[in-house]
Amino acid sequence: MNTAVNTAAGTAGRAGGRAQGWRRPAWLEVTGEWARERLRLLDSPLATHHVLLATTSLLVVIGLVMVLSSSSVESLEDNGSQFTYFKSQATFAVLGALVLVVASRVPATAWRRLALPALAGAALLQLLVFVPGIGHAVNGNRNWIRVAGLSAQPSEAAKVALVLACSLALARKRDRLHEPGQLVGALLPSVTATIGLVLLARDLGTALVMMFIVVAMLWTAGVPGRFFALAGGAGAALVAALVVTSENRMRRVQDWLTGTATSGVEIQGASWQPVQGQYALASGGWWGLGLGASREKWQWLPEAHNDFIFAIIGEELGLPGTLVVLVLFAVLALAALRLVRRSADLFTKFAVTGFAAWILGQACLNIGVVLGVLPVIGVPLPFISHGGTALVVALLAVGILLSFARAEPGAPEALRARESVVARSLAVLPRRVRRSR
Repeated sequence: MNTAVNTAAGTAGRAGGRAQGWRRPAWLEVTGEWARERLRLLDSPLATHHVLLATTSLLVVIGLVMVLSSSSVESLEDNGSQFTYFKSQATFAVLGALVLVVASRVPATAWRRLALPALAGAALLQLLVFVPGIGHAVNGNRNWIRVAGLSAQPSEAAKVALVLACSLALARKRDRLHEPGQLVGALLPSVTATIGLVLLARDLGTALVMMFIVVAMLWTAGVPGRFFALAGGAGAALVAALVVTSENRMRRVQDWLTGTATSGVEIQGASWQPVQGQYALASGGWWGLGLGASREKWQWLPEAHNDFIFAIIGEELGLPGTLVVLVLFAVLALAALRLVRRSADLFTKFAVTGFAAWILGQACLNIGVVLGVLPVIGVPLPFISHGGTALVVALLAVGILLSFARAEPGAPEALRARESVVARSLAVLPRRVRRSR
């Protein structure tokens, strides 16, 4: 009884205090307004576009900083300047940004018409790796072409062609994908012209990424599960055959399975790179050694600025640095999921799934290798690892995603409603000056 009376009295007292002039703190009002504004932005038809662009930009900036840090020692020894690899990456980042802008302005419907020409062009480029004097092998993989002193990796362009061609085929055969003959007929040309040629060049890492792309797109298309079982078995047998027939791959897989690479018993040859990558993560600890303070980049960790750049991020920036990278890729995944859900066109749904599977699947493979969860495969971390072709083509893929995002319901109207920066700037000038212009 007394407790109830006291509670009622306390409630009445607080109510009275509010009535006598209690006000919410100003910082709470500002925080609440900021949160409401952010939620309103997420409801915007252009939210996917802005999130994709901002997240990709942050990943590229992180990549430039980490390439500069991780490559400085090797660049100084090989070229006499610690900025050589960084300048190359920065140049390709600018080129990739231009490609992204152009691709984002291409109408979404035009990518459907470009699918088959892109497939033919990618197949032609991939065939050039087998031409003597043009194709070159790197680490046993014949996946580079060199013309007039310029090098490029055609298998990166093949990923874009694969996504567009498979999206077109799946959209056309959407109602008959449950028939084995129709499904194989729809995918065989694009898979043969891309994955088949990449496998002939012995680039297993890129082929695995491309296989994952096809699986993700088939799952989005609602293909029956029995086809996944058959395709999975055939793919596993093919990968096993490629591993067994390569001494280098076999050694890497054996080290991974037996734990040799992490036991400290033998850290030479194929075991050296994964061990040094884990040393880098371990020495970084929780908070890292500081930007530029890596020890492993001093000729200890091979490919420190390329396939194992995530290890340098962990060593220099610690757990917060690695988590930032992971969160940014997670945001990309959420933006792609939102784009798939909001798109009404089947071709767009399949294409967005393919591009997202490519970027996120390759990131998972790369990080899994660095962490020791997977054997060394040899794929770069998208947007971050050093590599001009990979960076430019990845930004092309994001540009295509931005093109699809600009076609979301309500997005074209929102874009037309926005005044350009030039128009807003000229609006403050006197009318006579604007007419003279």
